[in-house]
Amino acid sequence: MTMSTGARIERARTAAGLSQRALADVTGISQSTLSRIISGDRVAKMPELVAIAWETGHTVAQLTGTGAVAERVQCAARATNGSDMGDMRQALLGFLELDAYLDDQAIPATV
Repeated sequence: MTMSTGARIERARTAAGLSQRALADVTGISQSTLSRIISGDRVAKMPELVAIAWETGHTVAQLTGTGAVAERVQCAARATNGSDMGDMRQALLGFLELDAYLDDQAIPATV
């Protein structure tokens, strides 16, 4: 069975150690709206997903289950100065998913 976006958001919230009230506060989403998103009674809008992803340390693709970019990316890097590869991979995926989203929206790259 496939996990719903609401269930993924709930899992991300828990993993981030945030209460539903705390996540609502830091994202600017009302607690009642967040509760409805988590329960599946309301579809999250993209700005809400971006805010939730940012505050929970996840990507929009992880929250929505559309990790096409993450499935295609392989990381080959060297960790130095105590850097954590997991954190570097998450940062890279965030940028790549944003790039893919902007391409999907036909927003041109600027130099």
